[in-house]
This record gives sequence, structure tokens and C-alpha cells, in this order.
Amino acid sequence: MSFKFIDLFAGIGGMRIPFEELGGECVFTSDWDKDAQKMYEVNFGEKPHGDITKIHEIDIPDHDVLLAGFPCQPFSIIGSRKGFEDTRGTLFFDIERILKAKRPKAFLLENVKQLRGHDKGRTLNVILNHLTALGYHVHWKVLNALNFGLPHKRERIFIVGLLHNYDFTFPQGTLNRKPLSDILEKKVDHSYFAAKVIQKRMKDNHKSRYNPGIWHVNKGGNISSHPYSCALRAGASYNYLLVNGKRRLTERECLRLLGFPESYKIVRTYMQMRKVTGNGVVVPVVRAIAKEIVSCLKGERPINELCNSLMSEQLPIFIPKIERKDYELVVSGR
Repeated sequence: MSFKFIDLFAGIGGMRIPFEELGGECVFTSDWDKDAQKMYEVNFGEKPHGDITKIHEIDIPDHDVLLAGFPCQPFSIIGSRKGFEDTRGTLFFDIERILKAKRPKAFLLENVKQLRGHDKGRTLNVILNHLTALGYHVHWKVLNALNFGLPHKRERIFIVGLLHNYDFTFPQGTLNRKPLSDILEKKVDHSYFAAKVIQKRMKDNHKSRYNPGIWHVNKGGNISSHPYSCALRAGASYNYLLVNGKRRLTERECLRLLGFPESYKIVRTYMQMRKVTGNGVVVPVVRAIAKEIVSCLKGERPINELCNSLMSEQLPIFIPKIERKDYELVVSGR
């Protein structure tokens, strides 16, 4: 099946890859980060447009699917969690105006899991409210990269919207996880190793059961280790994650933890790569969701006719309670 999609807040293209694999054609891209733009241009042959707030929706091509990993810092643990009080948090409303003008058949949004509980759930409720008011059937769920074949604990909220009430379900993932040893490079330059004093402090304060393992230092200075990586973060400290308590992850290892192909080109400095991969999406998770969305668009999933008839009666918008953590929510639009 051929279809057209746009890639907003595109980062380094983690959402684009699986949708192209499924036959999609990317007709518009936007991201304002210069380092992400350069990576995207080298790997996909086109430079993303800049600040989406300065691009009129009329100038965006028609499309079937809208993709947007809108900025997560306003809602993240590492960030200040100001939500809509942060200018970046209000960028959701640029997604809304484009959806309203272009009416794509489907959309996929991604953000940090903290969006679910931000401001006691009110922020997520606002987002769901606005999306359902546009007439979309909205589904959301928190998914963890650990359940999609990668040794990377990266939990993100995914929000899917469909104009028709297809029998959409989120993928369950797999129990088969790639071992950390498959991610790590065999030969690493000495520049990636932490200073001897840091290595000693790590060794003196923590004993790990895992080799290889990723040692994690949280904001409070506590050390833990796992046979997988904790979430890559754009704004984390330099020694936030250390392989066996000794060295930092390489650029290629960071890309592997996100599921990017080996052919993906690295053209930025180490610090720039830490930033763009810390903001990246996990390709296998997006791939699994993309397959479900495309299956709906191909007509392989039934449409709930009862709900469609109710929609025509302009039902009130239902805004859910979100105290429970590990469940899938379906919200029907008007």
C-alpha cells in the first residue's frame, strides 16, 4: 500500500524509517534543531524545514498520516516538567492546527511517559480533549523498548488517532531481547573512558552482577547496574551511563540502542550525538505501531459501526481518569 506522511519534530528520523519500510512516502519534514537537521539531511537526502510555528498549515502538503514526536522536555524527569507553561509544551497546538486543516486519516504522536501524570493528568486530558474534538478515535499506551527486542529501558507514551473507528490495538512486543553484548562495540577509543578517579569511585560504591552491564547514576548520585541501558537522555550528565562502570557509550552504540540500522551515517560530534539520540525514538517500537496503523488504513481491520453511528449524534467528549499505569485507553471522538 502506498500512502503519504509528514514527519514533524522529526529529530534524526526514527519515525520515518518504519513508515517508509511499509510503503509510505514522506512529503514534508520539520525540525528546528540544527544538529538533527544535518543528520537527517545526510541520511535521507533532504533538510527538514525549520520552526513549525512559522510554517502555515496551507503550505504543508496533503498527507494520509501525521507523525510527531513533539518536544518532551516540558514533561520529562530530567527537564523542569513545566508542561504547557514551557513554550515547547505548547507546540502540541501546532500539531492540532495541522490536523484540523489537513484531516489526515491517522496520526502517531510520541512523548515521555511522564506526560501521563503531568499536572495530575490534566495535561494529557487537554491533549485527548483537543484530539477527540477533531473527530479522531484516539488510543494511547505507554510502551517500553525492553519489550521490543532492545536492551534499553525507554518508556514512552504513544498516541494514535484514526478518523474511522478501526479495531486498532497496540502491539504487545516480544520476549526475545537482543543481548547487550550485541550492542557494544568490541574496540573503543580511550577517549570514551571516564577518568580513573571516576572509575574508582564507581567501583568503590557499587558491585555489579552483570558483565557486560550499564551502570547508571541517577540525579541523587545513586548507582545501579543492569544488563540493559537506562533511557538515553539529551540533558543527562556526562557520566550518566557507563559500560561496566568504566566508559561512556559510543555514538554507534547509542544508535543501536534506538534500533537504527548500521547503515545510518554519523556526521556530528560526540556531544551533539548524545543530544540527538537522547531525543530520539526507538525504531522497533514505532515499526510495530506503524504496522497496526497501516493495517487499519488498508482495510484489514473491521470498523466498529455502532460507535460510528453514535458519533453522528455528537456525543460528549469522554475524558478518562488515568491513575492506572499499564493499560490501553481508547477514546472516541465526536
